[in-house]
Amino acid sequence: MAPPSSRHSSYSKKAQYSVFTGYLLAGLGALLGAGLLALSLWQPSSFAPLRGAANDVVAPAGEGTAMVRNETGNLFDAISGYLSAGSQNAALREEVELARIRLEEAKSVEQENERLKALLNLAEGEAEPVAVARLVGSSSSSSRRFAAIGVGRVDGIEVGMPVHSARGVVGRILEVARGSSRVLLLTDSESVLPVRRAKDEVVAFAEGRGDGLLRIRLINLGTNPLEEGDLFVTSGAGGYYRPGMAVAIVSEVTSDGAVARLIAEPSATDFVSVEPIFEPEAVEAAATPIEEPLAE
Repeated sequence: MAPPSSRHSSYSKKAQYSVFTGYLLAGLGALLGAGLLALSLWQPSSFAPLRGAANDVVAPAGEGTAMVRNETGNLFDAISGYLSAGSQNAALREEVELARIRLEEAKSVEQENERLKALLNLAEGEAEPVAVARLVGSSSSSSRRFAAIGVGRVDGIEVGMPVHSARGVVGRILEVARGSSRVLLLTDSESVLPVRRAKDEVVAFAEGRGDGLLRIRLINLGTNPLEEGDLFVTSGAGGYYRPGMAVAIVSEVTSDGAVARLIAEPSATDFVSVEPIFEPEAVEAAATPIEEPLAE
């Protein structure tokens, strides 16, 4: 009697179909991934709605986590302050530094007001903040530096609005979702902010280096007048930020400018204020392309 055959046609067809389906799904997945990668490189803003929706979902949880983290940090600070008198000295030094910053900022605002009144006869006044929110989190592992806040379109937030803390400028709104927003930090590698030295009219650009520091690049090249400890504030150029807001303190002088330390460090910031754009007309004019007249 012949032994039964171990080959079954039905089993072979099922296996073939399974292998074919697996290859087909893998190929479709690879094509979809390549398409999404190409779209992200070609038009990064296409994924802004998805990022906004994701921020809306995780913002409440992020705020809770940030609150727990801050409360835990405050508890440890209180214990260490009780056990060590050195922490009290550190707190006093921080208060003195903050008072110095506020004094320099006030001098800068006074000087700017006098100059504007003489030129444009502007009235005194300061814009009311659009919203105050907790800074949920900020990136620190790459050259791109972003942060998220728990207010969005329903709170009146718009793209381009400046964001600052009690110490100084943090950045500006980059993307807005319904209930959350994405902030472009000053230390981002693509951030450029017009600034000036608080004690005089030395103007420069504060460029993000992507490593937590700013590069102060002087507009007028020549003899470098900068010194360590110089405070830089917003100049008001560009229309986004009102003039006189504290930005950075020079920590190292270079041949064409300086390296500066950000005053409003995002990692040490709990709450931020979102202000309206200082001069919307100037921002719109800069964003509108100039149409050249047709030749007759």
